Amino acid sequence: MKKSKIFIISGPSGAGKDAIISGLKKALPIRQLITTVSRPMRPGEKQGSPYFFITKKEFAERIKRNEFFEYDEHFNNYYGLTYEEIEKAKADEEVCFWQAEYKGVITAKKNLPEIIAIFISAPLDVLIKRMKQREEKMDEKIYKQRLHDIEEWLKHKNVYDYEVINEEGKLEEAIKEVKDIIEKNI
Repeated sequence: MKKSKIFIISGPSGAGKDAIISGLKKALPIRQLITTVSRPMRPGEKQGSPYFFITKKEFAERIKRNEFFEYDEHFNNYYGLTYEEIEKAKADEEVCFWQAEYKGVITAKKNLPEIIAIFISAPLDVLIKRMKQREEKMDEKIYKQRLHDIEEWLKHKNVYDYEVINEEGKLEEAIKEVKDIIEKNI
């Protein structure tokens, strides 16, 4: 099996990706690749942390110039990882990772098969509960869209190399499982 130092960590909303990534950063010397997005900055964000922010127009122009290793449109905004970020990761001595949608995982695995993709999930009822906790005033249309998105993620978990179930109350176990997967593959 070919070893990798580039990993994708992804999964549906409510799976606990950010909490697992936060735990990984404390447990391993690991660097997050920075995704470029076309959405506006939110409070607490700045250029380069956690994203590179550009306009939709600029993103579209960069797509035409073939600057993205993978990209997708999600909630009316573009999200993508540039070839520049991938090249830096290949040259880097550190273990690197990024978050991607399942469509991005498909593209990444096609273009760079040695990338290891880890699917973070939770039981469906837990995903729904976490989604509702995040947005108490979610209208029915958004709720149905998010539920549809979760179902789509679950249909595509076969494109991943590993699946980690982040059970309610067992975050530390999920972090350890992802850490073990990374250590086994580097």
